[in-house]
Amino acid sequence: MITIIDYGSGNICSVENALSRLGAEYELTADPARILQADKVILPGVGNAAAAMENLREKGLCEVVRSIRRPVLGICVGMQLMCRSSEEGPVSCLGIFDTEVKRFVETPDAKVPHMGWNSLGNTEGKLFKGLPKESFVYFVHSYYAGLCPDTIAVCSHGGVMFSAALRYENFYGTQFHPEKSGTAGELILSNFLAL
Repeated sequence: MITIIDYGSGNICSVENALSRLGAEYELTADPARILQADKVILPGVGNAAAAMENLREKGLCEVVRSIRRPVLGICVGMQLMCRSSEEGPVSCLGIFDTEVKRFVETPDAKVPHMGWNSLGNTEGKLFKGLPKESFVYFVHSYYAGLCPDTIAVCSHGGVMFSAALRYENFYGTQFHPEKSGTAGELILSNFLAL
């Protein structure tokens, strides 16, 4: 069973729709026992990192997430919450990925938020198995995770190279939205479900 963590953050409907298209069984819950029993866990997220971390704390889910031993996928803000900290607040986060989240600086050539389709580079690992090189995926974000040893895919916006995806042990994160990224995103979600 796949568990989507219900902690009051957005984009849950699009994640549910993507899982349904793949024929995957899932549940939406904030119950720590159900989360820890799941085969796979998804931490979705859109919106403000500080508010999202507060929601996790209020529901008593910070330590629950850190203690999951099955594959976990953080999406967008969900991935950022698994980093050390975010300038969006600023706020201390879960500290799973060894990097900080910073705000893009707007320039005439790079609008903030970074929104739309962009290609992935340096993809590595099982999450990207079978994915064509330089595949395009969908981004909507004003903050980004810096490059670090946990980086497993990169992207560039306004001359800033950032982590498009991260992995540490059983924890995975994508800054882009695989559930909104067409065929490429569907393959990435399928690969996650097959871990």
